[in-house]
Amino acid sequence: MIEPGHKRLSIVRQCELASISRASFYRPPTSESPENLAFMELIDKAFLEMPWYPTHHQIAGRACYL
Repeated sequence: MIEPGHKRLSIVRQCELASISRASFYRPPTSESPENLAFMELIDKAFLEMPWYPTHHQIAGRACYL
């Protein structure tokens, strides 16, 4: 996506065009923690059970299971 050795576009300009910050370009991607993955799985399951129910209510109602 971003080519550091591009002849005409600097890294700054490429990041601007891609709508990302330069810091996110230089920072290596990190994976999610196991706790966060478990929490996201709970949210996904709750949404699949009740897609019509607002997410903030789903999270509040399931907080005791975390």
